[in-house]
Amino acid sequence: MCCARSVANAGQLAIVTGTTSGIGLTVARRLLDRDWEVVGIARRPAETKHPRYRHLAIDLADLSHTVHTVEREVAPLVSGTRWQRVALVNNAANLDLLTSVEQIDPVALLRVYAVNTAAPVWLMGFIIRRSPPEATVRIANISSGAATGVFPGLAAYGSSKAALRMAGMVVAAELAASQRRPPTPTDVAILSYQPGIVDTPMQRLARDQSPERFPSVQLFRDFAANGVLVPPEAPAAEIVAFLEADGQPGFAERSLGTSSSPRARSEGEHDG
Repeated sequence: MCCARSVANAGQLAIVTGTTSGIGLTVARRLLDRDWEVVGIARRPAETKHPRYRHLAIDLADLSHTVHTVEREVAPLVSGTRWQRVALVNNAANLDLLTSVEQIDPVALLRVYAVNTAAPVWLMGFIIRRSPPEATVRIANISSGAATGVFPGLAAYGSSKAALRMAGMVVAAELAASQRRPPTPTDVAILSYQPGIVDTPMQRLARDQSPERFPSVQLFRDFAANGVLVPPEAPAAEIVAFLEADGQPGFAERSLGTSSSPRARSEGEHDG
């Protein structure tokens, strides 16, 4: 039971997926340094050892197991009335199927969509439904340039991230609608965040593909060769700053190094 133990904290709880490497690991550790209590979700065992860190070893591709385990282990914790601020960082991602569309395995495609889209969308609803109505809620969906730009060989990854981006917009519009059903938190902000070209295991995986299979492999090799990769600490700092910020719009898009984007919007505003 990951969440049976109660630990004194400053009233801040975050659920972070993909906490065993890269951005997720760095975000989790930064939150712990800032007195948050953190629940990490990842396939692999936890590297983080801390009295305010709890770990769920879950493969998000197994949606039935994910829903059952999170509802059983995390829901009672999230619903606790002591939380002043609750956050969700949808960071975990599946970068399988780096290949042209005609080579995509449809069964493997379902796994990509489960990790990159279905589980994060469900977790957004879970956090909104389970958080105390008085709590400030912040949701950061880690996106990618592939969600808005065209990169050959990234049809599976890009489309799954684009779907999560749109889902965040829809959730914000639903929360702003006059017919919303209480008691849901009134201060909910969702950020679609592009972290830039980050030095993570996913970048190394992309560089290791063959040109015959992954048409954009040279682009990723050039990123490393030209020294443009940024450390995970840079996006992690901006993500945590959003989670701790007040006065945020219902939905916003940002990328590394920018305070906001033209797509930041107030509650009730959405795409036509």
